[in-house]
Amino acid sequence: MSPRRSLRLPIILAVVMIVILIILTVGWVLLAVFGAWANTQSAGLYWTFLSVGTVFIATLLAGVIVYLVFSIKTINFNQRQANFLDSVTHEFKSPIASMKLCLQTLGRRQVSDEERASFHQYMMEDLDRLDLLVNQVLDAGRMDTHPPDDEVEDVSLPEVLQECAKTVCERYRVPSETIQFSTEPCRLRARQVDLELIFRNLIDNAVKYAGKEPHVEVDLQRRPDERVVIQIRDNGAGIPKTLRNKVFERFRRLGLELERERPGTGLGLFIVRTLVRRLGGKVRVRDRETGTGSVFEVELPAKVVVDEAQTLEGRE
Repeated sequence: MSPRRSLRLPIILAVVMIVILIILTVGWVLLAVFGAWANTQSAGLYWTFLSVGTVFIATLLAGVIVYLVFSIKTINFNQRQANFLDSVTHEFKSPIASMKLCLQTLGRRQVSDEERASFHQYMMEDLDRLDLLVNQVLDAGRMDTHPPDDEVEDVSLPEVLQECAKTVCERYRVPSETIQFSTEPCRLRARQVDLELIFRNLIDNAVKYAGKEPHVEVDLQRRPDERVVIQIRDNGAGIPKTLRNKVFERFRRLGLELERERPGTGLGLFIVRTLVRRLGGKVRVRDRETGTGSVFEVELPAKVVVDEAQTLEGRE
């Protein structure tokens, strides 16, 4: 929703409340003027004014309550924006400062070939981090626009999951066995880039917020109603029930921004929910049945492919 659209309803509500207040004030003045006359001449007119005034007061009270709700939501949104700015500032400054230090070291003293290669590796990792951040912000900004239909194709979902897991493992330098798979052959009619955004963000979060020894399970199952359910389980601390819907909001991250140990912008799950809904699916989060951790469950429309390889069960 654009800022202009989001402000339209509160402005209209405020104008209506002001008009009602003016009418109510004038009405009560007239009621006071005609009160004495109504008591001696016509009690019906008096009660008519009283009834209309009561309705106007109730309407004004309801408007105040709704306006208060809008104000609270605006305050919360502004707080999330402030958290987002703190996060992005930190995410930009850290790799930039690291690259600057590496370049200053390389320019001021002689280093061995091994050290030079190490510095280059650090700088490439910092550049990848910056590239990921910029792409995530750009992806979030494009969520309000719908992509052209000619980019839609039949995409093998197991292959997308495998590629996303490989990318995440390389990013966090964890063994490929960290993410275990149990999938069935199926294809989705969608843009491959959308599916990659959805599952790369979910798998990235699962590894990032897992325990000291990350263990992630990716399970893909087809249902008889031509839909597919993908579950991504981690062994982290989990998400409180009161915050499970809020984590999908734009800029939403748990805790205080400056006290977090893990990087992030609060846009990943917002992108996931937006794209899943665009594909006609649902996304939810719940606790694991055993042990600690969270389960992110995505339900999407799919079609069965019988000529692919049998169920893929392995480790990536």
